[in-house]
Amino acid sequence: MNKKMRQILFFFAGLIVSIGFDQWAKYMAVLKLKGRPPFVIWDGVFELYYSENRGAAFGMMQGKQGFFFLIAAVVIAVVIVLLFRMPAEKKYLPFTSCLFLLLSGAVGNMIDRVTNGYVVDFLYFKLIDFPIFNVADCYVVISTCLLILLFFFVYSDDELEFLSFGKKNK
Repeated sequence: MNKKMRQILFFFAGLIVSIGFDQWAKYMAVLKLKGRPPFVIWDGVFELYYSENRGAAFGMMQGKQGFFFLIAAVVIAVVIVLLFRMPAEKKYLPFTSCLFLLLSGAVGNMIDRVTNGYVVDFLYFKLIDFPIFNVADCYVVISTCLLILLFFFVYSDDELEFLSFGKKNK
């Protein structure tokens, strides 16, 4: 099997596992938390609290489902293009992982929007009264932060040349 095929298989395996975990976690939240008081993990700090989010991050843009579908479609397209443009070398494994996590977050929440009309949220940092979120949201935030670190501290400009869609002037 060639390197590119291994990279693509790794990407899709990671995508399936991470989406599966997100959907399982949301299913468990519905099963165990819906209609019940929050499950306290650490009193006053962190709890599992069932919520139905019909908006975007932090409950913004309630009811704008068409906009969310458009954003998800753009994310899917960009990630797939980057996957196929990325060199199939071992040093791009962290980049590939970030891409499947980013896409998993977008797809995981999109599955909820399509099937329920809302996104199931259940993770709540009560200490700082942070908005309730879910595993897919964690994927998006973690992958974005890691991508930023990779861009600034791991990969050189030459190693990221595949990101530019035009010819680079030298």
